[in-house]
Amino acid sequence: MSSYPPSGPPPTTTLRQRLADLRGPAVPPRPLDARALAALAANPGCGRRALLDGAGVDKTALAAALGSPSAFGQSQFAIVRGNAFEARVKGDGGAELLRLVHEHLGAGTEPPGPGAHVPDLTAAGPEGRAARTALALREATAAAAADGTWTLLDHPMLALEVAGSPAYLEPDAVVVHPDGRWTVVEIKSFPMIDGAADAAKVGAAARQAAVYVLALEKTAGKLASAAVGHTVLLVCPKDFSNLPAASPVDIRRERAVTLRQLERLTRVEELAAALPEGLSFDPARPAEELTEAVAAVSAAYAPECLAACELAFHCRERARAADAVTALGRSVRGELGTLTTVEEALAAAAGSGGTEDPTAASLHRAARLRAEALEAAACPC
Repeated sequence: MSSYPPSGPPPTTTLRQRLADLRGPAVPPRPLDARALAALAANPGCGRRALLDGAGVDKTALAAALGSPSAFGQSQFAIVRGNAFEARVKGDGGAELLRLVHEHLGAGTEPPGPGAHVPDLTAAGPEGRAARTALALREATAAAAADGTWTLLDHPMLALEVAGSPAYLEPDAVVVHPDGRWTVVEIKSFPMIDGAADAAKVGAAARQAAVYVLALEKTAGKLASAAVGHTVLLVCPKDFSNLPAASPVDIRRERAVTLRQLERLTRVEELAAALPEGLSFDPARPAEELTEAVAAVSAAYAPECLAACELAFHCRERARAADAVTALGRSVRGELGTLTTVEEALAAAAGSGGTEDPTAASLHRAARLRAEALEAAACPC
């Protein structure tokens, strides 16, 4: 895994065409974002998601065509409210945002003044925007070393190579401190009540920010005076108002986990090469054909997928139809070892699964102890 530009040779025309064929001739590629990468890193064993995301398949449209539409996502009201809050935070040249960064993460540096720089990152296409962002980061780091200038990059474009395929990422903001340090800023619409936000939502934001930090680190490694901070700033509405409040979040653990998981992903070209010619995930194709195409790629379903993947309902239905223990959760799957179906687990508990398997023997003993406890509890004596 590396940042843009890729460390190895660019994907060949054959691979690009192969991925286009998988999407469908008239279907544009759907770009990966940090939310999708964080979810992908949380389930690196799922070849299905790795291939579909790497090929740019629109999983929302695919799930609807399969008859199992996804049922999660932000409401239109939440999106509008979030956009309005972000515009407020970044208003007046980002003065309030820079003040919050200095207040929470700028110890030992001069506070930002009216001379803070906000470069124009406009360019053609994601590749052009990524190159323009890299140039702006270099210029901002040089300016910080020269005269201690603060720089705010509003919606920069970062690139990261994941499973052999480039992904373009757009954080809310990146701030370059006067000491050359780069800080990722995440702006969220969920409230921060009495100085604390919902732990689950903060965790999700930290995992997203870890992806941005990984993308920034490669670029920073090419500049002697640049360093990426492993503490990001989370900005949320204060209590139930529209006023901004901020809290630093240490993402070193999330960064390490995400890096390790992304490195474990099977490369997209390997997954694509194992598929038969002519297979396609084009949502315009019949549902029966799409079902066969999706089944041709191995999946690693877990109940956690319901909150992170558009195909989760389809995969859950297939896992239940196959009587797979994965439908019960990763912890249960890990405890059952070689017992991969619910029927095998029940047979082992009943004593017909073979005592040579330690897991089967443990299940049978647990079932026997449970039956004895129930019998004792029911005894009137």
